[in-house]
Amino acid sequence: MKTADLVLGVLADLDEERLITLCDSLRTLLGSPIVVALRNDHAGNPAQTDSAASEKSASPYLIPWPSSKTDNPGTPVLNIATAYQSVFAVSEQLNARACCVIASTIENASPDWVRQLAQPLMEEDFDLVVPQYAQRKFEGLLNNSIISPLTRCLYGKRIRNPMGPDLGISRRLFVKMLGAERSAGGGGHALASIAPTAACDNLKVCQAYVGRRTYPPTDWTNISSLVAQILGPVFLDMERYAPCWQRTRSSVPVPAFGESVFLSQDTGTVDISRMVESFHLGIRDLQEIWDLVLPPSTLLELRKLARLPLEQFRMPNELWVRIVYDFALAHRLRTINRDHLLGSMTPLYLAWVAAFAHDVGAADAAGLEQILERLAVAYESGKPYLMSRWRWPDRFNP
Repeated sequence: MKTADLVLGVLADLDEERLITLCDSLRTLLGSPIVVALRNDHAGNPAQTDSAASEKSASPYLIPWPSSKTDNPGTPVLNIATAYQSVFAVSEQLNARACCVIASTIENASPDWVRQLAQPLMEEDFDLVVPQYAQRKFEGLLNNSIISPLTRCLYGKRIRNPMGPDLGISRRLFVKMLGAERSAGGGGHALASIAPTAACDNLKVCQAYVGRRTYPPTDWTNISSLVAQILGPVFLDMERYAPCWQRTRSSVPVPAFGESVFLSQDTGTVDISRMVESFHLGIRDLQEIWDLVLPPSTLLELRKLARLPLEQFRMPNELWVRIVYDFALAHRLRTINRDHLLGSMTPLYLAWVAAFAHDVGAADAAGLEQILERLAVAYESGKPYLMSRWRWPDRFNP
């Protein structure tokens, strides 16, 4: 093969039958006999699949996942940023019009849900299609508390899942991503940078309703590493795109495709008492670090918060937003080692989760949306604080 309309990168562990069904749906959309699908070795024997494809021209052409210089020989791609760059590289080689990356299992979705990511790319000339998952209260909390509202505030696009991980990406956008990765000498983080790149280059962005994503279970005892892995690249992009987001004054909704899915019940829970206990330990053990990162007014509010009884434990949105902004600034200034910095943020994040759990305890789907919307508005309202501290970190220290 030398060309393809669409490259489908499959990170999710899909069986052969489901993969073929997804590709059949895409082929109907494209009117093309061949879709290229990349997938991990778990999906089966590529040689057998290639042979079957050659016997049936309508079947997708499947190739094994390409290795990279960061992979161990004989093992599948483990680094998700490297995985996206692999999809982009193959898409460029095949002169593809677009690519889609499938990293999730979607529950109770029709077999062609992937088509909802591809169709706006192929028929409406969009450059980035982000997913809108049917959501439960305690799923995607790091995204809901920081990634989504921060992206909305900084780059002006109201998208719920800017880091996907299921995404549709046009040729215009993946070529830009490859160029940025090469300029960075391979040190970029493709997944964190996709939405900021699209927004700052005025590319067309939309959302697609795709059903409920199956989230991996959260290991609350080891949450610090996840916080660092996710927020580090996000804060780096804040530095890279500072001229862009400092010009962005407000946010706008983006077009949405498909029909939203409402979940009839939500039985998830979190251990509020353990999270508040972690926050109390942070107040005791991390004071020296927080003194370097947070202004006196924020530290005073945190001490007041620590004295509240468990049933009254609440973190105001404005306080949480200032904490996120101050940690982003400290990351930029290298106030302390960046790994130590992000690790010290974990007790504060757990405090936010505990307060959020109190707020959404009796909320239905509409109530959850209102709570998340109020948080997003608080991020936008607090943006002047971020810009003042970003521009004059020594002079502006409330």
